[in-house]
Amino acid sequence: MTATIRPVTAQDRADWDRLYAGYAQFYKVEQTAEMRDRVFGWLMDDAHEVNGLLALDGDGEVIGLTHFRPFASPLSAAVKCFLDDLYVDPAARGSGAAQALIKAVGDIAQQNGWTVVRWITADDNYRGRGVYDQLATRTMWITYDMATGA
Repeated sequence: MTATIRPVTAQDRADWDRLYAGYAQFYKVEQTAEMRDRVFGWLMDDAHEVNGLLALDGDGEVIGLTHFRPFASPLSAAVKCFLDDLYVDPAARGSGAAQALIKAVGDIAQQNGWTVVRWITADDNYRGRGVYDQLATRTMWITYDMATGA
């Protein structure tokens, strides 16, 4: 199956909400309806840096999502792209939707002159990593998080 990729629209709220809740559950992240309201608001705000795409199957059903945003890379004096979230409905995994979403983000990055698309995943996300290893180069960088208390 070839997935159709398109931007998230206001009419997609219920499908997006279902998938994003599934994504949070996959990573065991507590997420509230208010949090999803905030993120969806970002996606609907043309002035906000976060963008979203959806994958649709041949019947037009929404089966996957991704969120991405540009970021400045001072060391390389370039703007790059960070792919924040990628999720495909478990029933649609193996359909090519994940690859299509990543490639669509890559196309958008190229059109905008963003030199790299970067993302992180859990070490134990073996199925996802199998897809990512086919599309990108794994880096040597280790990620740290420092809570601010905000």
